[in-house]
Amino acid sequence: MGEVSAFDYPEIDFGKPDSIRATIRELRPQVIINAAAYTNVDKQESEPELATKINARAPEIMAEEAKKLNAALIHYSTDYVFDGKKETPYIETDQTNPLSVYGRTKLEGEKAIESVGGAYIIFRTSWVFSQRGNGFVTKVLQWARQQETLRIVDDQTGNPTWARPLAEATAQIVAQGKNNPEKYIQDFSGLYHLSGKDACSRFYWAKLILDYDPNKAEQIVRQIVPAKTSDFPSPVTRPMKAEMNSDKAEKLFGVNCGHLNDVMQLLF
Repeated sequence: MGEVSAFDYPEIDFGKPDSIRATIRELRPQVIINAAAYTNVDKQESEPELATKINARAPEIMAEEAKKLNAALIHYSTDYVFDGKKETPYIETDQTNPLSVYGRTKLEGEKAIESVGGAYIIFRTSWVFSQRGNGFVTKVLQWARQQETLRIVDDQTGNPTWARPLAEATAQIVAQGKNNPEKYIQDFSGLYHLSGKDACSRFYWAKLILDYDPNKAEQIVRQIVPAKTSDFPSPVTRPMKAEMNSDKAEKLFGVNCGHLNDVMQLLF
């Protein structure tokens, strides 16, 4: 598929436009895939300017540079652009109403890319997980080895999305463009939802994680107790029911992020 160059902070400072522009102009890529974001949703409430730079301005700069190079941009956004009050899964044309700095700045990033135009795809995804970093899966496994009782929120629902099939789906779409991915993505430029096929609560998901834990003997947890979001004070108002429908992307590109039970088995 060609050469891949991967960068993270501090190789690129996503809060500094010159750092982003310099890297893109030096590499002159055919496709830019932006998975960078300021994702500490609690901390952003007190750092809105930094959140705006990383979540809104940085994607806009990437879109501008991509357009100058006749390159394509693939960007990931979030379910946090919604308020979580809809009773059925969100589709791409539903009204947005972010409740947090994170959701607001990610929505600003979407709109900035759309305003620049060119060849772009925006994927809204949700509850992305892997066994790396400090995400929900690794936290639950850690807690289960430290506590006999776990209290897990059961009044938030969303679509857990494994990072691997999300990345694989992205790669498949780029590959469908063959030697001219920019033209292919230009033809399908727009906004799509791409998340796991099944929605659930964090409480249900935590139980599933522990069921599939390959090292259950290390667990000391004896019970998992459902809790409410209000039991854990936070500066952020989160969307409570942010389930998303990914049919549009699945039908158009022939990709999906899998059913939860299937991907949990593969994860471990």
